[in-house]
Amino acid sequence: MSNPKKIIPLQPAIDESSLGFADAGGACTEAEPFALMVKGDSMEPEFVDGHIIMVDPSLPPINGSYVVAEHDGGHIFRQFRIHEGKKYLQPLHDGYPTLELENDRAIVGVITQRSGRRRKETKRYI
Repeated sequence: MSNPKKIIPLQPAIDESSLGFADAGGACTEAEPFALMVKGDSMEPEFVDGHIIMVDPSLPPINGSYVVAEHDGGHIFRQFRIHEGKKYLQPLHDGYPTLELENDRAIVGVITQRSGRRRKETKRYI
């Protein structure tokens, strides 16, 4: 007997400010993992423009994990950090601001994997 394959639907990004998870026409529910494409350089060098990231909304963030979070009416991809009891969304690229996270419910999901054009670019985070 073989294990049935689990299909993880890709969700297209509408634009950088609104990822349109529910409105994109996909079949994802809030608890199912989904994939997004990295746009921009805010998370370089670990994540470059064009990488595909797998996001699991069922995982709780821990200090140092990469997350997608709601921010200013849209969504943002950053590293989750806890420092002196405060929680932050920190970019890896120094040219972008670190944001204080005021609400834990703003976290949409935790990044579990990154994939690129080449097999050697694939990396698991969980």
